Amino acid sequence: MKIAILGTGVVGQTLSEKLVALGHEIYMGTRNVEETHAKDKPDMFGRPPVSEWIHHIKQVNLVTFAEAAKNGYMIINATSGQGALEALTLAGKENIHGKVVMDISNPLDYSKGMPPTLSVCNTDSLGEQIQKAFPDVKVVKTLNTMSAYIMVNPALIPGDHNVFMSGNDAEAKAKVKELLKTFGWKEENITDIGDITTCKGTEMLLPIWVRLMGTFQSPMFNFKIVRQVT
Repeated sequence: MKIAILGTGVVGQTLSEKLVALGHEIYMGTRNVEETHAKDKPDMFGRPPVSEWIHHIKQVNLVTFAEAAKNGYMIINATSGQGALEALTLAGKENIHGKVVMDISNPLDYSKGMPPTLSVCNTDSLGEQIQKAFPDVKVVKTLNTMSAYIMVNPALIPGDHNVFMSGNDAEAKAKVKELLKTFGWKEENITDIGDITTCKGTEMLLPIWVRLMGTFQSPMFNFKIVRQVT
């Protein structure tokens, strides 16, 4: 399947690597292709610059947001939360019309340093803002409560743990669930919590996630829902 990934950071790269390994063709979108190619320093995680990384991943096509969205059967928003709406606008309404947009971003605001705050919360969410701005797309919020490495390889964490999913369109959620299962997620651990308004809750998990990462000095953990059996 041809999949568009908007965003060239560690999340976009990690998902691209997994999807390529699964046999998909990736169109990675960026604001300016030439500027992205010109970056020559490793990122904050020590990963090589995109121009070097993409040289070794032949199935990833580095293109503009619009070209990526036009070619992708499904679109994954892996931009920073504060850049999500702009990236989708640059992708073009005509290119994303009717498509599934898997939103894995979070509205993290680093303007006042660490730890980040949320730029939107309580009465609204980034997922809802995307759906409102682009009513013709099928937004499914998922994978935003864990590190990129766990997103694509849940077996990195021992035992059962959960990934959440929110969205208005049942068929779109079914497609996203099938993709998650190819990443290694067990169906019983994919928790559909309801329509797109429910992603307020998963986005607001990020403040505790950030603090837990500081406590553990590692992003390699996830949330597990334990229920009383009646």
